Amino acid sequence: MKHAPLWSAEMVHFKALCVCVSFSLQIGFMTVTLFPIRLFIAAFMMLLAWPFAFIASVGRSETAVEPQCLWRKLVDVVLRTIMRVMWFAGGFHWISIKGRQALPAEAPILTLGPHSSYFDAIPVTMTMASIVMKAESKDIPVWGTLIRYIRPVFVSRSDQDSRRKTVEEIKRRARSGGEWPQIMIFPEGTCTNRSCLITFKPGVCVCVCDTITWTWQGPGAFKILWLTLCQLHNEFEIEYLPIYSPSEEEKKNPALFAHNVRRLMAKALQVPVTDYSFEDCQLATAQGQVRLPVDTCLLEFSKLLRSLGLKRVNWEKLLQDYGKRARSLQGQRLSLEDFGRFLELPVSLELRHMFALFDEHSMDVREFVIAFSVVCRPAKTLDTIRLAFQMFGAEQDGAITESELMCILRTALGLGELKVSRLFRAIDEEDSGKISFESFREFVDQHPDFGEQYLYSDSAGFGSSSPSHATNGFCADFSPSEQKKLD
Repeated sequence: MKHAPLWSAEMVHFKALCVCVSFSLQIGFMTVTLFPIRLFIAAFMMLLAWPFAFIASVGRSETAVEPQCLWRKLVDVVLRTIMRVMWFAGGFHWISIKGRQALPAEAPILTLGPHSSYFDAIPVTMTMASIVMKAESKDIPVWGTLIRYIRPVFVSRSDQDSRRKTVEEIKRRARSGGEWPQIMIFPEGTCTNRSCLITFKPGVCVCVCDTITWTWQGPGAFKILWLTLCQLHNEFEIEYLPIYSPSEEEKKNPALFAHNVRRLMAKALQVPVTDYSFEDCQLATAQGQVRLPVDTCLLEFSKLLRSLGLKRVNWEKLLQDYGKRARSLQGQRLSLEDFGRFLELPVSLELRHMFALFDEHSMDVREFVIAFSVVCRPAKTLDTIRLAFQMFGAEQDGAITESELMCILRTALGLGELKVSRLFRAIDEEDSGKISFESFREFVDQHPDFGEQYLYSDSAGFGSSSPSHATNGFCADFSPSEQKKLD
């Protein structure tokens, strides 16, 4: 009896090993049998669809929509059939559909969520709805012709005014009274893992879909395609929700409209919502000189920035202004009211929450500027450190002390505690008690993994999933709900 728990653990491990071996054998067998056949059929179907899409697109206006003649209607049916055969050959044998798709005149925009894979193209090919795509896609051989057939709204990266033009084009089509094809939009702005719905950009919702997950972390696109085609059957379900029309208040506040739409979609999907956005995902996975720990407080900081309206397009000018004014204060501690005046904002609940991230009673606004810089340019950690040296550095030589380095790195990482003694001593070879930005940058160039060597090993709990709270300094994983508990 004493050995029963050990035996049970061994049995569980053995069963898990058997499952892994069985899955590997299945994938290995399918790779040499089913996968090449399905891949060939998919490629053949795309090539078969190309001449139909090309002929139907010849002579068609890009700015106006003409009444669809009989032969173009036949081409549309043929293309839908070809695409359905392609998906069937890929393992999507039957697709469950709930609800009724609204007509273009009823709902000119279809909003899909969660966006989790390139297999989200299935509802696009089933409806032949237009989508928003980058302009470079239309030049891809074969694929570009198929894309042009559904008359997408193209976004140009080289055009600085492209975003405004895209919005205007969507509005123009939406107000056409159903003459243009419906536009499908993925309001999350990125692929997620389907466990929740992240913050939406403004849109109109009538459709919900779910599919094979492919986020921009983890397995690559081809690996996901390979694993999917190696399955005997892949399930796919589309649910059309009732048309959601904005209220007068929602028309004045697009963020409220997007929030309410997301809430209804999440309820239908039976998944929670999260206030994290695509920008937060970029922040969490940014490949800078120092990676952010899993319990960083900067995600909460980023949400508060958005709610305060500080994360704007002209953040570069704002950051420059904040940096100059913070340096002139020379470390002077600010109260909540002073902090509001610094940001030129009234004292609000969101401002109180942001202030609490740094300190309960007074704060050094230079820490705010560092966090603001990291959130606005997450992949340029060294630029943030340079800015921090300019704010903290002595007037004579711009050098900083060990305690100042600790404050800078702790804030840049969004942590409550961080030990930097080993790192500081390694940079300060002359034992002068000060380091300059030039010496710090030179050290980083020579030790690209300095975080792993000098920071992570020194800081207990660094990178762990359990946050550590601190009453003074930048508190890890602090949220407004936790502030209420502390009060």
